[in-house]
Amino acid sequence: MNLFAQDLNDFFNLFFPNICIVCNSHLVNQEDLICTKCLYNMPKTYYHKDIENPVSQLFWGRTKLEYATGFFNFNKDGKYQKMMHKFKYHGNKEIGNVLGKSFGNQLKNSFFNQVDLIIPVPLHISKLRKRGYNQSEWIAKGLSETMLKPIDVKSLVRSVATETQTRKSRFERWENVENIFAITNEKTLKGKHILLVDDVVTTGSTLEACANTILNIKNTKVSIAAVAVA
Repeated sequence: MNLFAQDLNDFFNLFFPNICIVCNSHLVNQEDLICTKCLYNMPKTYYHKDIENPVSQLFWGRTKLEYATGFFNFNKDGKYQKMMHKFKYHGNKEIGNVLGKSFGNQLKNSFFNQVDLIIPVPLHISKLRKRGYNQSEWIAKGLSETMLKPIDVKSLVRSVATETQTRKSRFERWENVENIFAITNEKTLKGKHILLVDDVVTTGSTLEACANTILNIKNTKVSIAAVAVA
């Protein structure tokens, strides 16, 4: 960067500071949206190192998974909850890309490097139009960048619009997502090991429904990766 450009950048940052969306500290060169300190201090689970971790156990007896993991533990009223709220509801979709890249740096050196394809949990077209983006797809983009695995956003679709899961019981969540996903292209997925990606795993009902839909295709395998574990 030449001297004039650096001066212009410093002037711009004086009035429009580039700050961390978690702690509001000023970001330095090479930092993107989240400062290095906040990324380092994120309450990571490291579940990707343990096949029988709590996220995997969540799906035991419900669907056949190869591996399952979550990036960090999500605690209500914490600073990382505010970050996820900005990501999911306030248009800050790039947060997903940053988290996905950091998550991917973990997964690429683990069991998860065996996957062939990354599929984000799809939104129904009505919700996608309202929100403007699929938050899981932005996480998947970051994962793809660091894991060097392709993304497929067309072969799995949400064919039924459902109510929000937020205040539902575990059984109500399962009822709400049963039979709402569909496959549009079996040939693309046949014989592949799919990494299903979501933003938050709570009861796992949505991911279970996605996995079961994919597993109806011959010779497919499914693993799961969620950024946050509630």
